[in-house]
Amino acid sequence: MSSTPIPPPVFTRSGETTPTVHSLSPKSSEDSLKKEKLNQIIVASKSVEDGLEDIDGGWEGYMETELPEKGQRKLLRNLRHHILNVYRRLFSVVFLVNLGVLISVAVRGATADYIGKIVIANIFVSVLIREEHVVNGLFFIFTAVPKSWPLWMRVFTARVYSLGGIHSGSAVAALMWLIYFTVQVSIDLRRHKASIPLAVITYVILAFLIVIIALAAPAWRRIHHDKFEMVHRFLGWTVTGLVWAQVVLLIRDYKDPSVPLHVAMRHSAPFWLVVILTASIASSWTHLRKVKVQSEVLSNHAVRIHYEYTSAIPGTFSRVSYSPLTEWHSFATISIPGQKGFDHIISRVGDWTSKTIANPPEEIWVRGVPTAGIMNVVPLFNRVVVVATGSGIAPCAPHVYAKKTAIKLLWTSRNIRKTYGDRFVDSIMTAAPDAIIYDTDAHGKPDMVKLIHHVYKEFDAEAVCIISNQPLTQKVVYGLMARGVPAFGAIWDS
Repeated sequence: MSSTPIPPPVFTRSGETTPTVHSLSPKSSEDSLKKEKLNQIIVASKSVEDGLEDIDGGWEGYMETELPEKGQRKLLRNLRHHILNVYRRLFSVVFLVNLGVLISVAVRGATADYIGKIVIANIFVSVLIREEHVVNGLFFIFTAVPKSWPLWMRVFTARVYSLGGIHSGSAVAALMWLIYFTVQVSIDLRRHKASIPLAVITYVILAFLIVIIALAAPAWRRIHHDKFEMVHRFLGWTVTGLVWAQVVLLIRDYKDPSVPLHVAMRHSAPFWLVVILTASIASSWTHLRKVKVQSEVLSNHAVRIHYEYTSAIPGTFSRVSYSPLTEWHSFATISIPGQKGFDHIISRVGDWTSKTIANPPEEIWVRGVPTAGIMNVVPLFNRVVVVATGSGIAPCAPHVYAKKTAIKLLWTSRNIRKTYGDRFVDSIMTAAPDAIIYDTDAHGKPDMVKLIHHVYKEFDAEAVCIISNQPLTQKVVYGLMARGVPAFGAIWDS
Protein backbone atom coordinates (compact mmCIF):
# COMPACT_ATOMS: atom_id res chain seq x y z
CA MET A 1 0.00 0.00 0.00
CA SER A 2 1.45 3.39 -0.96
CA SER A 3 2.01 6.02 1.70
CA THR A 4 -0.53 8.59 0.57
CA PRO A 5 -0.40 11.60 2.92
CA ILE A 6 -3.54 12.78 4.65
CA PRO A 7 -3.78 16.50 4.00
CA PRO A 8 -4.50 19.19 6.56
CA PRO A 9 -7.98 20.76 6.28
CA VAL A 10 -8.77 23.27 3.59
CA PHE A 11 -11.47 25.82 4.33
CA THR A 12 -14.17 26.51 1.79
CA ARG A 13 -15.92 29.87 1.49
CA SER A 14 -18.76 28.57 3.59
CA GLY A 15 -16.31 27.87 6.38
CA GLU A 16 -16.60 24.08 6.20
CA THR A 17 -13.60 21.83 5.84
CA THR A 18 -13.03 19.62 2.85
CA PRO A 19 -10.13 17.38 1.87
CA THR A 20 -7.83 18.68 -0.85
CA VAL A 21 -7.15 15.67 -3.04
CA HIS A 22 -7.39 12.51 -0.97
CA SER A 23 -10.81 11.69 0.46
CA LEU A 24 -11.13 10.54 4.04
CA SER A 25 -14.45 8.89 3.18
CA PRO A 26 -14.97 5.11 3.66
CA LYS A 27 -15.42 4.94 -0.10
CA SER A 28 -11.66 4.66 -0.41
CA SER A 29 -10.45 1.40 1.07
CA GLU A 30 -6.85 2.59 1.18
CA ASP A 31 -7.71 5.76 3.09
CA SER A 32 -10.06 3.82 5.36
CA LEU A 33 -7.23 1.50 6.31
CA LYS A 34 -4.96 4.48 6.89
CA LYS A 35 -7.58 6.16 9.05
CA GLU A 36 -8.03 2.97 11.02
CA LYS A 37 -4.28 2.66 11.50
CA LEU A 38 -3.97 6.24 12.72
CA ASN A 39 -6.85 5.71 15.12
CA GLN A 40 -5.07 2.66 16.48
CA ILE A 41 -1.90 4.70 16.97
CA ILE A 42 -3.79 7.21 19.06
CA VAL A 43 -6.15 4.92 20.96
CA ALA A 44 -4.08 1.80 21.51
CA SER A 45 -1.42 1.90 24.18
CA LYS A 46 1.73 -0.13 24.03
CA SER A 47 2.07 0.15 27.76
CA VAL A 48 -0.85 0.10 30.13
CA GLU A 49 1.47 1.34 32.84
CA ASP A 50 2.92 4.28 30.96
CA GLY A 51 0.05 5.05 28.59
CA LEU A 52 2.27 6.10 25.70
CA GLU A 53 1.91 5.44 22.01
CA ASP A 54 4.93 5.58 19.75
CA ILE A 55 5.58 3.80 16.49
CA ASP A 56 9.29 3.49 17.26
CA GLY A 57 8.76 2.37 20.85
CA GLY A 58 11.45 4.89 21.88
CA TRP A 59 9.58 5.73 25.07
CA GLU A 60 9.45 2.22 26.44
CA GLY A 61 10.91 1.75 29.89
CA TYR A 62 11.32 5.43 30.63
CA MET A 63 10.19 4.90 34.24
CA GLU A 64 13.03 2.44 34.72
CA THR A 65 15.71 4.78 33.37
CA GLU A 66 17.79 6.75 35.83
CA LEU A 67 17.25 10.48 35.82
CA PRO A 68 20.66 12.15 36.27
CA GLU A 69 21.26 14.15 39.41
CA LYS A 70 20.94 17.92 39.12
CA GLY A 71 24.24 19.66 38.59
CA GLN A 72 25.80 22.26 40.91
CA ARG A 73 24.78 23.01 44.48
CA LYS A 74 21.15 23.91 45.11
CA LEU A 75 21.80 27.58 45.92
CA LEU A 76 23.95 28.14 42.85
CA ARG A 77 21.53 26.13 40.68
CA ASN A 78 18.53 28.18 41.81
CA LEU A 79 20.45 31.39 41.40
CA ARG A 80 21.46 30.53 37.85
CA HIS A 81 18.27 28.99 36.48
CA HIS A 82 15.55 30.67 38.52
CA ILE A 83 16.47 33.80 40.47
CA LEU A 84 18.83 35.11 37.80
CA ASN A 85 17.42 33.62 34.61
CA VAL A 86 18.32 35.35 31.35
CA TYR A 87 15.33 37.71 31.55
CA ARG A 88 16.33 38.86 35.03
CA ARG A 89 20.00 39.11 34.07
CA LEU A 90 19.11 41.48 31.24
CA PHE A 91 16.86 43.45 33.59
CA SER A 92 19.66 43.64 36.16
CA VAL A 93 22.30 44.75 33.65
CA VAL A 94 20.09 47.54 32.29
CA PHE A 95 19.01 48.70 35.74
CA LEU A 96 22.46 48.51 37.39
CA VAL A 97 24.17 50.34 34.52
CA ASN A 98 21.59 53.10 34.84
CA LEU A 99 21.99 53.15 38.62
CA GLY A 100 25.75 53.50 38.30
CA VAL A 101 25.42 56.34 35.81
CA LEU A 102 22.80 58.06 37.99
CA ILE A 103 25.05 57.95 41.05
CA SER A 104 27.93 59.38 39.01
CA VAL A 105 25.74 62.15 37.58
CA ALA A 106 24.24 62.97 40.97
CA VAL A 107 27.70 63.29 42.53
CA ARG A 108 28.91 65.63 39.78
CA GLY A 109 25.59 67.42 39.43
CA ALA A 110 23.56 67.89 36.26
CA THR A 111 20.92 70.16 34.77
CA ALA A 112 17.31 69.09 34.35
CA ASP A 113 17.84 69.32 30.61
CA TYR A 114 20.60 66.68 30.76
CA ILE A 115 18.67 64.38 33.12
CA GLY A 116 15.58 64.69 30.92
CA LYS A 117 17.52 63.30 27.95
CA ILE A 118 18.35 60.15 29.92
CA VAL A 119 14.71 59.77 31.02
CA ILE A 120 13.52 59.94 27.42
CA ALA A 121 16.27 57.58 26.25
CA ASN A 122 15.17 54.90 28.71
CA ILE A 123 11.48 55.29 27.82
CA PHE A 124 12.49 55.08 24.16
CA VAL A 125 14.35 51.78 24.65
CA SER A 126 11.53 50.34 26.78
CA VAL A 127 8.91 51.03 24.12
CA LEU A 128 10.96 50.24 21.01
CA ILE A 129 12.13 46.81 22.19
CA ARG A 130 8.46 45.71 22.20
CA GLU A 131 7.57 47.04 18.75
CA GLU A 132 6.54 44.13 16.51
CA HIS A 133 8.88 44.86 13.60
CA VAL A 134 11.79 45.35 16.00
CA VAL A 135 10.97 42.04 17.72
CA ASN A 136 10.79 40.25 14.37
CA GLY A 137 14.05 41.86 13.27
CA LEU A 138 15.87 40.79 16.43
CA PHE A 139 14.55 37.23 16.16
CA PHE A 140 15.60 37.14 12.50
CA ILE A 141 19.15 38.19 13.39
CA PHE A 142 19.56 35.94 16.41
CA THR A 143 18.03 32.86 14.78
CA ALA A 144 20.01 33.27 11.54
CA VAL A 145 22.97 31.55 13.19
CA PRO A 146 24.00 28.48 11.14
CA LYS A 147 23.25 25.06 12.62
CA SER A 148 26.93 24.23 12.15
CA TRP A 149 27.92 26.67 14.88
CA PRO A 150 28.78 25.25 18.32
CA LEU A 151 25.73 24.30 20.37
CA TRP A 152 26.55 26.73 23.20
CA MET A 153 26.48 29.65 20.77
CA ARG A 154 23.10 28.62 19.37
CA VAL A 155 21.71 28.13 22.87
CA PHE A 156 22.94 31.63 23.71
CA THR A 157 21.27 33.25 20.68
CA ALA A 158 18.08 31.25 21.28
CA ARG A 159 17.58 33.24 24.49
CA VAL A 160 16.51 36.16 22.30
CA TYR A 161 12.96 35.62 23.57
CA SER A 162 14.13 36.95 26.96
CA LEU A 163 14.69 40.46 25.58
CA GLY A 164 11.64 41.57 27.55
CA GLY A 165 14.13 42.01 30.38
CA ILE A 166 15.45 45.05 28.53
CA HIS A 167 11.89 46.41 28.29
CA SER A 168 11.20 46.15 32.00
CA GLY A 169 14.73 47.16 33.02
CA SER A 170 14.55 50.33 30.93
CA ALA A 171 11.07 51.15 32.26
CA VAL A 172 12.17 50.89 35.90
CA ALA A 173 15.34 52.83 35.09
CA ALA A 174 13.23 55.54 33.45
CA LEU A 175 11.19 55.81 36.66
CA MET A 176 14.37 56.11 38.70
CA TRP A 177 15.73 58.88 36.46
CA LEU A 178 12.32 60.60 36.38
CA ILE A 179 12.35 60.86 40.17
CA TYR A 180 15.76 62.55 39.95
CA PHE A 181 14.49 64.77 37.14
CA THR A 182 11.43 65.74 39.19
CA VAL A 183 13.64 66.78 42.12
CA GLN A 184 15.84 68.87 39.83
CA VAL A 185 12.84 70.54 38.12
CA SER A 186 11.39 71.36 41.54
CA ILE A 187 14.67 73.00 42.53
CA ASP A 188 14.81 74.89 39.23
CA LEU A 189 11.20 75.98 39.72
CA ARG A 190 12.16 77.78 42.92
CA ARG A 191 15.09 79.34 41.05
CA HIS A 192 12.75 80.43 38.23
CA LYS A 193 14.65 78.31 35.68
CA ALA A 194 11.77 75.88 35.06
CA SER A 195 8.17 76.81 34.36
CA ILE A 196 5.15 75.79 36.41
CA PRO A 197 3.59 73.86 33.45
CA LEU A 198 6.78 71.78 33.11
CA ALA A 199 6.76 70.98 36.82
CA VAL A 200 3.04 70.06 36.89
CA ILE A 201 3.30 67.78 33.83
CA THR A 202 6.38 66.14 35.32
CA TYR A 203 4.53 65.37 38.57
CA VAL A 204 1.61 63.86 36.64
CA ILE A 205 3.88 61.71 34.45
CA LEU A 206 5.71 60.47 37.55
CA ALA A 207 2.43 59.46 39.21
CA PHE A 208 1.17 57.68 36.09
CA LEU A 209 4.48 55.86 35.54
CA ILE A 210 4.48 54.60 39.12
CA VAL A 211 0.97 53.18 38.60
CA ILE A 212 1.90 51.55 35.27
CA ILE A 213 5.01 49.85 36.68
CA ALA A 214 3.32 48.81 39.95
CA LEU A 215 0.44 47.13 38.10
CA ALA A 216 2.90 45.38 35.78
CA ALA A 217 4.27 43.36 38.71
CA PRO A 218 4.04 39.66 37.73
CA ALA A 219 1.91 38.61 40.72
CA TRP A 220 -0.78 41.24 40.01
CA ARG A 221 -0.54 40.91 36.24
CA ARG A 222 -1.21 37.15 36.30
CA ILE A 223 -4.39 37.54 38.31
CA HIS A 224 -5.72 40.70 36.63
CA HIS A 225 -4.28 40.46 33.12
CA ASP A 226 -7.14 42.25 31.36
CA LYS A 227 -6.98 45.16 33.81
CA PHE A 228 -3.21 45.25 33.44
CA GLU A 229 -3.55 45.57 29.67
CA MET A 230 -6.17 48.32 29.98
CA VAL A 231 -4.02 50.34 32.38
CA HIS A 232 -0.87 49.71 30.34
CA ARG A 233 -2.60 50.80 27.14
CA PHE A 234 -4.60 53.86 28.19
CA LEU A 235 -2.19 55.26 30.77
CA GLY A 236 0.64 54.51 28.34
CA TRP A 237 -1.06 56.57 25.64
CA THR A 238 -1.73 59.34 28.15
CA VAL A 239 1.89 59.40 29.28
CA THR A 240 3.04 59.52 25.66
CA GLY A 241 0.94 62.64 25.07
CA LEU A 242 2.21 64.22 28.29
CA VAL A 243 5.82 63.39 27.35
CA TRP A 244 5.32 65.34 24.12
CA ALA A 245 4.25 68.37 26.15
CA GLN A 246 7.07 67.80 28.63
CA VAL A 247 9.74 67.67 25.92
CA VAL A 248 8.48 70.85 24.23
CA LEU A 249 8.37 72.69 27.57
CA LEU A 250 11.79 71.34 28.56
CA ILE A 251 13.31 72.59 25.32
CA ARG A 252 11.57 75.95 25.69
CA ASP A 253 12.63 76.47 29.32
CA TYR A 254 16.29 75.49 28.88
CA LYS A 255 17.17 76.62 25.33
CA ASP A 256 19.35 79.59 24.48
CA PRO A 257 16.97 82.60 24.46
CA SER A 258 18.38 83.68 21.10
CA VAL A 259 17.39 80.39 19.41
CA PRO A 260 13.79 80.05 18.13
CA LEU A 261 11.80 77.17 19.66
CA HIS A 262 11.29 75.34 16.36
CA VAL A 263 15.02 75.44 15.66
CA ALA A 264 15.85 74.18 19.14
CA MET A 265 13.37 71.35 18.73
CA ARG A 266 14.82 70.37 15.39
CA HIS A 267 18.25 69.99 17.01
CA SER A 268 17.00 68.23 20.14
CA ALA A 269 17.69 64.50 20.53
CA PRO A 270 14.75 63.94 22.95
CA PHE A 271 12.35 65.45 20.39
CA TRP A 272 13.36 62.95 17.72
CA LEU A 273 13.36 60.05 20.19
CA VAL A 274 9.75 60.90 21.06
CA VAL A 275 8.87 61.07 17.35
CA ILE A 276 10.22 57.54 16.79
CA LEU A 277 8.71 56.31 20.07
CA THR A 278 5.27 57.57 19.07
CA ALA A 279 5.55 56.05 15.61
CA SER A 280 6.46 52.67 17.11
CA ILE A 281 3.37 52.76 19.34
CA ALA A 282 1.15 53.75 16.43
CA SER A 283 2.60 51.21 14.00
CA SER A 284 0.63 48.28 15.41
CA TRP A 285 -2.62 50.25 15.22
CA THR A 286 -2.06 51.25 11.60
CA HIS A 287 -2.66 47.55 10.85
CA LEU A 288 -5.98 47.50 12.73
CA ARG A 289 -8.74 45.95 10.66
CA LYS A 290 -11.77 43.69 10.88
CA VAL A 291 -11.28 40.58 8.75
CA LYS A 292 -13.52 37.77 7.63
CA VAL A 293 -12.65 34.38 9.11
CA GLN A 294 -13.77 30.79 8.68
CA SER A 295 -14.42 28.85 11.87
CA GLU A 296 -14.58 25.13 12.57
CA VAL A 297 -15.72 23.97 16.00
CA LEU A 298 -13.50 21.01 16.87
CA SER A 299 -15.31 20.16 20.11
CA ASN A 300 -16.90 21.89 23.07
CA HIS A 301 -13.32 22.57 24.18
CA ALA A 302 -11.72 24.02 21.04
CA VAL A 303 -12.39 25.92 17.81
CA ARG A 304 -10.15 26.37 14.80
CA ILE A 305 -10.24 29.76 13.04
CA HIS A 306 -8.76 30.35 9.60
CA TYR A 307 -7.45 33.72 8.37
CA GLU A 308 -6.43 34.75 4.87
CA TYR A 309 -5.58 38.45 5.31
CA THR A 310 -1.85 37.63 5.57
CA SER A 311 0.54 34.72 5.91
CA ALA A 312 2.67 33.73 8.89
CA ILE A 313 5.90 31.86 9.45
CA PRO A 314 6.28 29.08 12.06
CA GLY A 315 6.92 30.34 15.56
CA THR A 316 4.78 33.50 15.43
CA PHE A 317 1.61 34.70 17.16
CA SER A 318 -1.05 37.24 16.30
CA ARG A 319 -3.63 39.24 18.26
CA VAL A 320 -7.41 39.17 17.90
CA SER A 321 -10.29 40.99 19.55
CA TYR A 322 -14.02 41.66 19.48
CA SER A 323 -13.48 45.04 21.17
CA PRO A 324 -10.23 46.62 19.95
CA LEU A 325 -9.97 49.32 22.62
CA THR A 326 -10.57 47.13 25.65
CA GLU A 327 -9.02 43.69 25.17
CA TRP A 328 -6.68 41.69 22.96
CA HIS A 329 -5.85 38.00 22.97
CA SER A 330 -2.73 36.42 21.46
CA PHE A 331 -2.69 32.99 19.83
CA ALA A 332 -0.03 31.04 17.97
CA THR A 333 -0.31 31.03 14.20
CA ILE A 334 -0.57 27.65 12.46
CA SER A 335 0.77 27.90 8.94
CA ILE A 336 0.68 25.01 6.49
CA PRO A 337 3.24 24.89 3.64
CA GLY A 338 1.63 25.65 0.30
CA GLN A 339 -1.60 27.01 1.77
CA LYS A 340 -2.63 30.65 2.02
CA GLY A 341 -3.18 32.29 5.40
CA PHE A 342 -2.92 30.69 8.81
CA ASP A 343 -5.06 29.23 11.60
CA HIS A 344 -5.59 29.67 15.32
CA ILE A 345 -6.70 26.91 17.64
CA ILE A 346 -8.53 28.48 20.57
CA SER A 347 -9.16 26.31 23.62
CA ARG A 348 -11.56 26.95 26.48
CA VAL A 349 -9.69 28.69 29.32
CA GLY A 350 -11.99 31.59 30.25
CA ASP A 351 -15.01 33.69 29.36
CA TRP A 352 -13.62 35.07 26.08
CA THR A 353 -12.55 31.69 24.72
CA SER A 354 -15.80 30.04 25.91
CA LYS A 355 -17.81 32.67 24.03
CA THR A 356 -15.71 32.15 20.91
CA ILE A 357 -16.25 28.37 20.98
CA ALA A 358 -19.99 28.71 21.64
CA ASN A 359 -20.43 31.39 18.94
CA PRO A 360 -17.69 30.97 16.32
CA PRO A 361 -16.98 34.32 14.65
CA GLU A 362 -17.38 35.17 10.98
CA GLU A 363 -15.47 38.44 11.47
CA ILE A 364 -12.89 39.50 14.03
CA TRP A 365 -10.56 42.42 14.69
CA VAL A 366 -6.82 41.98 14.14
CA ARG A 367 -3.91 44.38 14.49
CA GLY A 368 -0.21 44.43 13.97
CA VAL A 369 1.70 41.73 12.14
CA PRO A 370 2.39 38.12 13.16
CA THR A 371 5.17 38.44 15.73
CA ALA A 372 7.98 36.03 16.60
CA GLY A 373 7.73 34.11 19.86
CA ILE A 374 9.43 31.32 21.76
CA MET A 375 8.92 28.62 19.10
CA ASN A 376 10.74 30.76 16.56
CA VAL A 377 14.02 29.36 17.96
CA VAL A 378 13.34 25.76 16.86
CA PRO A 379 15.18 26.03 13.49
CA LEU A 380 18.41 26.91 15.35
CA PHE A 381 18.88 23.24 16.23
CA ASN A 382 19.50 20.10 14.22
CA ARG A 383 17.38 17.79 16.38
CA VAL A 384 14.73 19.02 18.83
CA VAL A 385 12.25 17.41 21.18
CA VAL A 386 9.07 19.50 20.95
CA VAL A 387 6.72 19.05 23.90
CA ALA A 388 3.08 20.16 23.86
CA THR A 389 0.43 19.75 26.51
CA GLY A 390 -3.19 20.20 25.44
CA SER A 391 -3.70 23.12 23.08
CA GLY A 392 0.04 23.81 23.29
CA ILE A 393 0.13 21.74 20.10
CA ALA A 394 -0.86 24.89 18.17
CA PRO A 395 2.53 26.67 18.37
CA CYS A 396 4.28 23.35 17.67
CA ALA A 397 2.20 22.30 14.65
CA PRO A 398 3.76 24.71 12.08
CA HIS A 399 7.23 23.25 12.73
CA VAL A 400 5.85 19.73 12.49
CA TYR A 401 4.30 20.60 9.11
CA ALA A 402 7.34 22.55 7.82
CA LYS A 403 9.84 19.72 8.53
CA LYS A 404 12.83 22.07 8.40
CA THR A 405 14.26 20.57 11.58
CA ALA A 406 14.33 16.97 12.81
CA ILE A 407 11.60 16.99 15.47
CA LYS A 408 10.42 14.42 17.98
CA LEU A 409 6.93 15.45 19.07
CA LEU A 410 5.64 14.57 22.53
CA TRP A 411 1.99 15.58 22.96
CA THR A 412 0.18 14.98 26.23
CA SER A 413 -3.50 15.78 26.36
CA ARG A 414 -6.95 14.51 27.16
CA ASN A 415 -8.56 12.44 24.39
CA ILE A 416 -7.03 14.31 21.46
CA ARG A 417 -9.45 13.12 18.77
CA LYS A 418 -12.47 14.07 20.85
CA THR A 419 -10.94 17.46 21.72
CA TYR A 420 -9.23 18.51 18.48
CA GLY A 421 -10.97 16.46 15.79
CA ASP A 422 -9.86 13.68 13.49
CA ARG A 423 -8.75 15.91 10.65
CA PHE A 424 -6.32 18.00 12.68
CA VAL A 425 -4.95 14.96 14.54
CA ASP A 426 -4.53 13.08 11.27
CA SER A 427 -2.56 15.96 9.78
CA ILE A 428 -0.23 16.00 12.80
CA MET A 429 0.26 12.24 12.78
CA THR A 430 0.92 12.20 9.05
CA ALA A 431 3.56 14.92 9.39
CA ALA A 432 5.06 13.27 12.50
CA PRO A 433 4.25 9.54 12.35
CA ASP A 434 6.75 8.77 15.15
CA ALA A 435 5.12 11.24 17.56
CA ILE A 436 4.53 10.17 21.15
CA ILE A 437 0.93 10.68 22.25
CA TYR A 438 -0.03 10.44 25.91
CA ASP A 439 -3.72 10.34 26.86
CA THR A 440 -3.99 11.89 30.33
CA ASP A 441 -7.68 10.92 30.57
CA ALA A 442 -6.82 7.25 30.37
CA HIS A 443 -3.48 7.14 32.16
CA GLY A 444 -3.11 10.19 34.37
CA LYS A 445 -0.18 12.58 34.29
CA PRO A 446 3.32 11.24 33.59
CA ASP A 447 6.57 12.31 35.24
CA MET A 448 7.22 14.95 32.59
CA VAL A 449 10.82 15.78 33.47
CA LYS A 450 11.81 12.12 33.45
CA LEU A 451 9.86 11.33 30.30
CA ILE A 452 11.19 14.32 28.36
CA HIS A 453 14.75 13.62 29.46
CA HIS A 454 14.37 10.00 28.30
CA VAL A 455 13.02 11.08 24.90
CA TYR A 456 15.77 13.71 24.62
CA LYS A 457 18.45 11.05 25.13
CA GLU A 458 16.80 8.47 22.89
CA PHE A 459 16.32 10.97 20.07
CA ASP A 460 19.87 12.32 20.51
CA ALA A 461 18.42 15.84 20.49
CA GLU A 462 20.27 19.11 20.93
CA ALA A 463 17.46 20.92 22.75
CA VAL A 464 13.93 20.73 24.15
CA CYS A 465 11.13 23.23 23.53
CA ILE A 466 7.97 23.02 25.62
CA ILE A 467 4.60 24.74 25.29
CA SER A 468 2.46 24.21 28.37
CA ASN A 469 0.98 26.04 31.35
CA GLN A 470 3.24 28.21 33.47
CA PRO A 471 3.85 25.88 36.45
CA LEU A 472 4.69 22.86 34.29
CA THR A 473 6.81 24.88 31.86
CA GLN A 474 8.89 26.32 34.69
CA LYS A 475 9.24 22.91 36.35
CA VAL A 476 10.35 21.19 33.13
CA VAL A 477 12.72 23.94 31.97
CA TYR A 478 14.35 24.10 35.41
CA GLY A 479 14.49 20.31 35.76
CA LEU A 480 16.19 19.92 32.37
CA MET A 481 18.50 22.94 32.55
CA ALA A 482 19.71 21.81 35.98
CA ARG A 483 20.76 18.54 34.29
CA GLY A 484 22.58 20.23 31.43
CA VAL A 485 19.81 19.95 28.84
CA PRO A 486 19.17 23.11 26.76
CA ALA A 487 15.46 23.76 27.38
CA PHE A 488 13.22 26.59 26.24
CA GLY A 489 9.74 27.63 27.28
CA ALA A 490 7.56 30.71 27.53
CA ILE A 491 8.44 33.16 30.32
CA TRP A 492 5.09 35.02 30.66
CA ASP A 493 6.64 38.49 30.63
CA SER A 494 3.75 40.30 28.92
